[in-house]
Amino acid sequence: MVADTETDLAAYAALFISAFTSATLLPGSSEAALLTLLAMGRGEPVTLVVVATAGNLLGSLVNWMLGRFFSALRERRWFPIDEPSYRRATDWFNRYGVWSLLLSWLPIIGDPLIVVAGALRVGLLRFVLLVSIGKGARYIFIVGAYSWWNGA
Repeated sequence: MVADTETDLAAYAALFISAFTSATLLPGSSEAALLTLLAMGRGEPVTLVVVATAGNLLGSLVNWMLGRFFSALRERRWFPIDEPSYRRATDWFNRYGVWSLLLSWLPIIGDPLIVVAGALRVGLLRFVLLVSIGKGARYIFIVGAYSWWNGA
């Protein structure tokens, strides 16, 4: 594959933005963006995983901060999760502890887990480590599955 640096930088930027927005209330589909870039042969797979993980982690930090600093305002319309989701995530978090953050990439439960982690004052370093592992593993799996499926 011949690298077109300018095009690859644009691809990385688009993936970063998609991954960031996917972890917030804004629309985004980082998995689809990653698969599209792989199919187009844009970017190096390892770099794509790092960029997607970084973008998704930073988006998750937004939700963690909302939980940490604004959880008392969770009845507000702009709060990222509704009360039933918040209670469900709190129950999940209380049952499985901080290790549940390894599953923060899951649809439906992932974002509430992150907000609850902030509200329950999970330390930033522990949060970053566990969320990075979980979200990074998801992107590694996607790249691996794509490579396997395409015989690479």
